[in-house]
Parts: sequence; structure tokens; C-alpha cells
Amino acid sequence: MNRNDDIFVISRVLEGQTGMYSVLVDRYKDMVYSMALKIVRSREEAEEVAQDTFLKAYHALPRFKHEARFSTWLFRIAYNTAISRTRKKQITTQAIDDRLVENYSTDEIRENVNQLDEDQQIELMKNTLKSLAEDEQMLISLFYNNKQSVEEISQITGLSESNVKVKLHRIRKKLYAGMNSNLKPAHV
Repeated sequence: MNRNDDIFVISRVLEGQTGMYSVLVDRYKDMVYSMALKIVRSREEAEEVAQDTFLKAYHALPRFKHEARFSTWLFRIAYNTAISRTRKKQITTQAIDDRLVENYSTDEIRENVNQLDEDQQIELMKNTLKSLAEDEQMLISLFYNNKQSVEEISQITGLSESNVKVKLHRIRKKLYAGMNSNLKPAHV
């Protein structure tokens, strides 16, 4: 997405060409939906979060200050909307046991994972990702899937940049631990 394209579209919307807002919706709808789905874990709720996000962004567009990219600003709205929805429902997750994180050898896990074929590796990763808490899935998704920088993730989540780095590091360790525990039944 070209930042100048977004600025052009936003200026047209603010000048009264409200139909131009659909350009931004079309451009970011898949990313907003994906982000919401990672947090709320329900397609219907993710669709509602995406709709709420675009509605909130539209009404807040006059307050958009161009200090960050529009996508970063929009993702912040989506993130907050999704988190608010999950807090209302008080969804509980079963996170990977933190004790597992400290009791593994990365080299051993890599060796075990490399014995699997590519499809098995992908399935293992998907299953392990599902076991992460929503906020952890979101950080991983923002960083790897949406190619957001640490600085942009910090702006989206409200966490400090150093906190984002630490959380990403811990999440990677949890992924290794989770992959290791998911591998053990196959090798017993």
C-alpha cells in the first residue's frame, strides 16, 4: 500500500467525496478481518469487528494526524475493537505452560521438526499457534503476516518497542516449546 495513495484518498473523503472511503475499505478489509479473527476466533465476530473498525475509522478520520501510516492507525482501531469485544465475552484460553518454555533445546526441536515433511511441519506450526493466547497470536500475525515493524506494532498495541521485542522473543520460545510438546507423542 502506498502511503501517498492513502493520503490522497483520505483528503478526498474529508473534502466530501465519501464514496472514496470504499477504496480504503477494499485495500485493508482482508488484513483487518484477519487481525480480528486472530483475536476473537469466530468468523462472525471478526466480520462484526471489521465493520465496527471501519465505521469507527470513518468517524475518526478528521482526527487522523498522519503521524503514522493509515494502516497502522487503522490496525490500532481494529486491535482495540477486537480486544474490547473479547473482554466483554471474557473468553478464556489455554495457554502453553510457561514451565515448558524453559525446558527445551532449540537444536533438538529443530532436528525433530526437520524429520517431518513440509506438510507435517506446517500442520505442527498451525496447531502450536492455536495454543497461544489471542494477544500473542496477534503480535506474531502483525509481525510476520502483516509485515508490521516493531515500531508500528508498538503504536497499534500501545506497548513500548522494547516490550514488543521481549514479547516476540518469548512467543517464539513458547512456539518452540509447544512444537516440542506436540512432537513428543509422534516420537514416543
